[in-house]
Amino acid sequence: MDENLKKYSLLKYQNVSRETFKDFESFISLVQKKNEEINIISKETAKNEIIRERHIIDSAQIIEFIDLNHTKLVDIGSGSGMPGIVISIMIKNLRKSTKVYLYEKSHHKSVFLKKVSRELDLKTEVIQENIFKAQNLQSGTIMTRAFKPLPVVLDLVYKNFDNYKNLILFMGKNGEKILEETLKDWDFDFETKKSITSKDSFLLNIKNIKKKN
Repeated sequence: MDENLKKYSLLKYQNVSRETFKDFESFISLVQKKNEEINIISKETAKNEIIRERHIIDSAQIIEFIDLNHTKLVDIGSGSGMPGIVISIMIKNLRKSTKVYLYEKSHHKSVFLKKVSRELDLKTEVIQENIFKAQNLQSGTIMTRAFKPLPVVLDLVYKNFDNYKNLILFMGKNGEKILEETLKDWDFDFETKKSITSKDSFLLNIKNIKKKN
């Protein structure tokens, strides 16, 4: 078996190409190199085996919820590029024309995201801006990972996006309780899927967000 296929065996049902795995490895190298200068991810999770599963594979698993027919996707609070850069890599090797807009208010992280996009030839636009101050936004899929609590993200999408198809979030071990509490104040259609990287986590795919009176 190809060495990269072994490293990414959790993605065996995602139809990921060898070219994508190579780009993932290049991205990991860029993250690790930058992490020696500034902390863009924790030093513990920057180790090879951990970063692959905790960050790359974890981010990549949302691809089935992504609207690949839309010309625009948005990653809010992109940070080190998870999931936005990871999804951009997958889109590139799927030969789709979808562009990923990465919102990141940190100057250093924005510069890093631009560098990665250039070096890996990704179709992205890095926007160094506080997403909470952006207005009248439009998107196909909106994605966010380890950014803000669920109610805060819902409020942001509800107020700042005029049009979107769906919102994807990563929920941790307290996710079910958080979801239950959030549904007291918000109304939305949703589906969940168990995470392939953690038995205590799940993906949350949301549509039609409305605030309850």
